[in-house]
Amino acid sequence: MTRPALNPCHLLNHLHAILDSDPYIDELGFIHPSQFAALNEELHSSSEPASLLSAETRSNPVRDTSSHTFFWHNEHKLGISTLFLVPLYNAAKDAFMDAYKRYSMLRGSQVKKDEKLDDNSLNSSASLMDIVETQVMKHSRALVLLSCDFGTAWNSRKLIVSKKLVFSVLMDELRLSALVLSCSPKSERAWSHRRWVIKMMAGNCSNLQEIVERESELVKTLAESSKMNYRAWNHRCWLVSYMSDSQVLLELQCSRDWAEVHVADNSCFHYRARLLLQMIENLRRNNKRGGLSGAEFHQEELDWVGMLIRRYVGREALWLHRRFLSLFLHNYP
Repeated sequence: MTRPALNPCHLLNHLHAILDSDPYIDELGFIHPSQFAALNEELHSSSEPASLLSAETRSNPVRDTSSHTFFWHNEHKLGISTLFLVPLYNAAKDAFMDAYKRYSMLRGSQVKKDEKLDDNSLNSSASLMDIVETQVMKHSRALVLLSCDFGTAWNSRKLIVSKKLVFSVLMDELRLSALVLSCSPKSERAWSHRRWVIKMMAGNCSNLQEIVERESELVKTLAESSKMNYRAWNHRCWLVSYMSDSQVLLELQCSRDWAEVHVADNSCFHYRARLLLQMIENLRRNNKRGGLSGAEFHQEELDWVGMLIRRYVGREALWLHRRFLSLFLHNYP
């Protein structure tokens, strides 16, 4: 297939327009050009009449004059043609690096000159800084979608977001990193960014437990589609320290159901070990009486993993978890 002539900057502007028009895009994919026709055909053959579809949910492919498709956007899903990834990435990287360079220079000069500027100059400088920050945020958004582990882009977003720490902006960061993870579920940079955002929220967030619950569900969803995803489970282990006592108990029950059908995934059993340790810590801190004691929880877990060992002979993850339980009993009698 001959690649048509294109303007990479024009292509990048198309991507920005799509992302601005639909801030709730929740899935990203890189699609071979041959798949676009099938996607549109599947949509048109849907039983739901096109007239009933809102403008927001209709198929919205972006094309050039040669009828080559660049993007496919429908029902908060975004597809990008693999044929144009390289020029699109280069355009996004160049635009970001240019904006970030201007931001760094302006930030450095602003620090030096703040004491000497009058009010009008300060307002003008602040207005220019706002414009440059907007450019950095816009181009870094496109860049992390195309190159999920581009650390400078993620760090520039932290630098700008940390200046104001507005809740709505922090939620936007969670949405962006979730979009990146929908395509690259093992991206360490994206998971690290989510942890940074939650730390920023932790001090002044009334619904933190709800956010933690959604995070745990996100890990569960990605673990289903991306097997042996250590980074996702490590993120879930990190969340345990932010969970309430009731959430810890609920996670113990829910993760048991998941583990019974994923007995080869050691990360899930490592997560259960983290939950058990947190549960014992909660019991000791609250000096709770009534209900199951730590020893009873341990025995229940030991019986359960013993049943799995007999059912699934030779699974190393099960034996490793049983070894942990033996040490657990020794240290937390």
